[in-house]
Amino acid sequence: MAKFMMNSKEDLVADALDGIIYANPWRNLVRLDVDPWIRIVMRNDWHKQQVALISGGGSGHEPAHVGFIGKGMLTAAVCGDLFASPSVEAVYNAIVNVTGDAGCLLIVKNYTGDRLNFGLAAEKARKAGFNVNMVIVGDDVALPENPQPRGVAGTLLVHKIAGYVAERGNDLAAVTEAAEAANRALSTMGVAMSGCHMPGEEAKERVPEGSVEMGLGIHGEPGVEVIKMQSSQQIAQQLLESVLDSRNSQQPYALLINNLGGMSALEMNLITRDVVASPLSQHVQYVIGPAAMMTALDMKGYSVTALALTPLFEEAICAPVEVTGWSRAVKPEALKPQKAEKQASDITTTPSDNPAVARIVKAICETLIANENDLNKLDAQVGDGDTGSTFASGARQILKECQEKACRLTAYRICLR
Repeated sequence: MAKFMMNSKEDLVADALDGIIYANPWRNLVRLDVDPWIRIVMRNDWHKQQVALISGGGSGHEPAHVGFIGKGMLTAAVCGDLFASPSVEAVYNAIVNVTGDAGCLLIVKNYTGDRLNFGLAAEKARKAGFNVNMVIVGDDVALPENPQPRGVAGTLLVHKIAGYVAERGNDLAAVTEAAEAANRALSTMGVAMSGCHMPGEEAKERVPEGSVEMGLGIHGEPGVEVIKMQSSQQIAQQLLESVLDSRNSQQPYALLINNLGGMSALEMNLITRDVVASPLSQHVQYVIGPAAMMTALDMKGYSVTALALTPLFEEAICAPVEVTGWSRAVKPEALKPQKAEKQASDITTTPSDNPAVARIVKAICETLIANENDLNKLDAQVGDGDTGSTFASGARQILKECQEKACRLTAYRICLR
């Protein structure tokens, strides 16, 4: 059974929504009390004076979509069960409660259930006299020949750009046009070392040990290929090759670096370094993240979204918002370390050569490296489980210095007598 903290599976989504509202620093969210099985969160400062923006879909992608409700982005989000589209009735109730004379735009990820239910709700609302448009986002480029690309993390940039245009008071036609233009300018590619695990279900691992899956979907759908695990730099390079247009080398971009849910902060910072430092990123003007923005429960992976910038898009992604899930767009700058004089220790050594001692030192170091995992397991029973890694790291450095003739081998005689 997959490990998952919850009270009950039936109440998980509703309980989580309450938690998001409790912790919201803007105090601008409210649940619509329509029906226990209809989960709609909206702005509590909304007065229907502008074009309303509604998004949503299955839960499990937090902070999407509730984390993007607020001034400058979404007006409301409709939340289904885990990885399941909300009902037509739920979407319709959201439209009715937030839409004024300016109209409403539905921003929908390109999945069958979402297209059907949001689309049917839009038709129902139009018959009731509401002015409703819908934009279907399909930014996933994992399968380039796919006529129906999936909507993934790029959806958040559509929220941001459409929200900016709506916030400045443009009409529904202009907001829709901006959202559609943003959708055309987006490309997203993801990679994962493991799939996601549904609460209350048997944990099944789809990605083989020592491999990664390129293009894995945000509901655990199969990717384009499974490849042998490579370095972080190599994987980042492959993702950038997929999302950046090599035919237009002068096109400026913004990159959204998205944690799919299970990556540590340490890994995401490494990934950001690899993405920004890549030669392919020379025309990247802005970086958004790294952050968990469009997740897949606990999926151990990340995605990179490229937005081909225009003056409007640049204004939009830099505009301030009152939402919890958005990460501020920043301009990456070249690293400029501050020089400082190294403080030498009292003990100074001069490199020397001693083949006999070198053989002994090499044997000790190789033994420590070979037993790294076993030493970690022993240490884990009484400590933090890092003794083997600590010894192995030191051993590798000593071997490196021996190979570079930078180690004072005669000094080891004292220890070996």
